[in-house]
Amino acid sequence: MLPLSLVRPIMTTIAFNLHTVHERIARACMAAGRDVNEVTLLPVSKTFGPDAVREAFAAGETAFAENYIQEAVDKQALLADLPIAWHCIGPIQSNKTRLVAAHFAWAHAVDRLKIAQRLAEQRPAELPPLNVCIQVNIDGGPNKAGVAPEETPALARAIAALPRVRLRGLMTIPEPVDDFDAQLAVHRRARGLFDALRSEGLAIDTLSMGMSADLEAAIHAGSTMVRVGTAIFGGRPPKN
Repeated sequence: MLPLSLVRPIMTTIAFNLHTVHERIARACMAAGRDVNEVTLLPVSKTFGPDAVREAFAAGETAFAENYIQEAVDKQALLADLPIAWHCIGPIQSNKTRLVAAHFAWAHAVDRLKIAQRLAEQRPAELPPLNVCIQVNIDGGPNKAGVAPEETPALARAIAALPRVRLRGLMTIPEPVDDFDAQLAVHRRARGLFDALRSEGLAIDTLSMGMSADLEAAIHAGSTMVRVGTAIFGGRPPKN
C-alpha cells in the first residue's frame, strides 16, 4: 500500500481528473439515454502552462480551448510539436481576428457579423475553413456577451453564407446557478433554439454548452460539447 503522503499527489493529477470528468460525462449520458460518443469533452487550458497541456495530451486529449488569444498563440508555439486542435472560446475583438483566423481550428464566441466576416477574409487559404459557433446570451445575463436569441437566426444565415468559415452551431455561457432544474431549464432553451435553426435547414451539429459545475444538466438538455477547465486543471492562478 502507498504511503498516505503519496496518495493525494497521485490522485490529483490531470490524467486522473480527466478520467473522473469522462466518468461524469458517461454517467450523465446514461441518465439522459444518450450515447456517450455524442458528447465531446473540450479541456479549457487558459492560464495554465504548456506542461499542463502536454500532460492532458498524453492522457488522450487532442483539442484544447483558450480564452486569451495572445496567450494562446504564445502557448501554441511552445506546443507546435503536438497535433492539437485549438478552440478560441473567449471574446474576439476586431484587432484579434487575424490571430484567430490563422491559429485556431474553432471560434466559439462569434456574436457579430463583422467579426465573422473578418475571420472569413483573414482565414489562410492553405487551412481548412474555420469552424464557427455563435455565442448566444441565452438567459439575458447583463454582463454576458452573446447575441440575443431572437437575433440568432438572421446572424446564423449570414454566417452560413460566408466563405472560408463553417457554421457549426451555438455556444452558451449562462449565469451560474446551483439548482439542477434551473440549469436544465436554461440549457433546454439553447437546445430549442439549436433545433429551430436546424429545422430551417442550417447544417449545424454542435451545441457547445456546459462547464465543470453544470455539465450534467447540459448533457441532459442535449449538449454535444462540454467545456471543462477547473475540474481538469484545478483552480486557476490569478492572471497577471
